[in-house]
Amino acid sequence: MNDVVAIVLAAGKGTRMNSDLAKVLHPLLGRPLLAYPLAACRDAGVGRIVAVVGHQADRVRETLAAPDLTFALQAEQRGTGHAVAVTRDALDDFSGTALILCGDVPLLRPETLAHLADRHRASGDRVTVLSMAPADPTGYGRLVRDADGRLRAIVEERDADDAQRAVGEVNTGTYAVDVPWLWDAVAGLAADNSQGEYYLTDIVAAAAREGRAGSVLLDDPGEVMGVNSRVHLAEASAVLRDRINRAWMEAGVTLEDPASTWIEPGVELEPDVVVGPACRLAGTSRVAAGARIETGCVVTDSEIGPGARLKPYSVVGEARVGPGAQVGPFAHLRPGAVLEDDAKAGNFVEMKKAVLGRGSKASHLTYLGDAAVGPGANIGAGTITCNYDGVNKHATVIGAGAFIGSNTALVAPVTVGAGATVAAGSTITKHIPDSALGVARAKQRNVEGWSEKTAKKGGG
Repeated sequence: MNDVVAIVLAAGKGTRMNSDLAKVLHPLLGRPLLAYPLAACRDAGVGRIVAVVGHQADRVRETLAAPDLTFALQAEQRGTGHAVAVTRDALDDFSGTALILCGDVPLLRPETLAHLADRHRASGDRVTVLSMAPADPTGYGRLVRDADGRLRAIVEERDADDAQRAVGEVNTGTYAVDVPWLWDAVAGLAADNSQGEYYLTDIVAAAAREGRAGSVLLDDPGEVMGVNSRVHLAEASAVLRDRINRAWMEAGVTLEDPASTWIEPGVELEPDVVVGPACRLAGTSRVAAGARIETGCVVTDSEIGPGARLKPYSVVGEARVGPGAQVGPFAHLRPGAVLEDDAKAGNFVEMKKAVLGRGSKASHLTYLGDAAVGPGANIGAGTITCNYDGVNKHATVIGAGAFIGSNTALVAPVTVGAGATVAAGSTITKHIPDSALGVARAKQRNVEGWSEKTAKKGGG
C-alpha cells in the first residue's frame, strides 16, 4: 500500500489516567500504548506514518522514533480536525489515501486497516468511515443517513438531538480519506459546536455534499476500544493477552493456564514449548522447541534452548540457556549469564556475566559473577566468586572438570585449573594449578570439656 499513509492522533494528555505520563506512553504488555496502532499500520503495509504529538511531545518522539515515522506537532489541542491539519506540511508531496486513526486504540487489527483502505479506494468516495454498531452507543458520534441510506454526516452525541441519539451505528474514529482533498476539507472546518473545537467528523458532511461519503461496518467493536483510563488499560491488556495466547496455542505451544500467562508481542516460541501457570515472557525472548518453563518464571530478552527446563520461580533476564540445560527453582540469571548445553544452575543460584560450561553444575546456593566455568565442573553449595573489590570487577576462571567444595570463596582475579579441587570452606586468593588441591582454611582446634566449663560459669 505505497499509495496509503497513516495519520495517528496522539497529542492528548489523557487526564483520566491521573498520571504525569502522557497517555500514549503508558505501557501495555511491555510496549507503549502508541506502539500498537503504529505496528498495525506497518503490518497493514502502510508506506508512511505521521504521528501527531502534543503533550510530552519530546518524550513521545524519543520513545517511538523510527525511520518510517514522522512527527507533527499540535502545540495547542483544538480538536481532531486541527490535529489532522498540522500534518499537511509533512504530507504536502503525497497524493493517495490517508488512514486516520487514534493513538489510544491498541486493538485495531492490521487486516481491518487494509480492508478499510481497499474499500475506500474501490468506492471512489472522498471519505470512508469505519463504523460499528455496539450494544450501547452512548458516548459515540452517530452516523446520520438520509431516507435512501446515504451517509450525510456524523453528529457527536453532545450535539445530537433525540432522533440522532437513537441511531445505533456509530463512528469509531478511524477513517480513510482522499489526499489532497483532505487539506481543503479541514481548512473549511468551523468550531461552532458545544466544545468549541474543530471536529474531524465534519469532513463527512463536506464529502456528502459531493455525494462521496461512505462507511465500512466493523464486525468486532472490541477492536476499536479506546484506552482512556487505567481500567481501560487493564481491559485492553486482557484482550491482547488472550489474542497472543490463543495464537501461540494454535501454533503448537502448550499454555497450562492461559489466563495467568503473560506473553509480550516480541516473544517467539517454537512448537512443543510448555509454559506453566503465572509465567511472564517478555521483550525479545526466544524459546526453542521442547523447552519447559514452569510455574512463576519470568523470562526477559533471553534465549532458551531446545529441551531446556526452567523450574518454578526462576528469573532469567538478558541471558542464554543452552539445549538441555536446567535452571532453578528460584534461580536468578542476570544479564550476560550463559548456561551451555546440559549445564545446571539450581536452587537459589545467581549468575551475572558468567558462563557455566557444558555439563557443569552449580546445584544450589551459589553466586557466579564475572566468571567462566569450563565443561564438566562441579560447584559446591555456598560457593561465591568475590568479583568486586569496591572499585572494579574482576574475573574468576574455573577449568574443565574442576571440583569446588562447598562454602568456598573465590577471590578474583583467580584461576582454578582444569581438574583441580578446592577443599570445602576455603577462601582462595591464589591460582590453583591443573589437577592440584587448593586448601585455604584455618586449622581446626578442639577444646575438650568446653560445654562443662561453660555450664559452670552459669552460661545459657
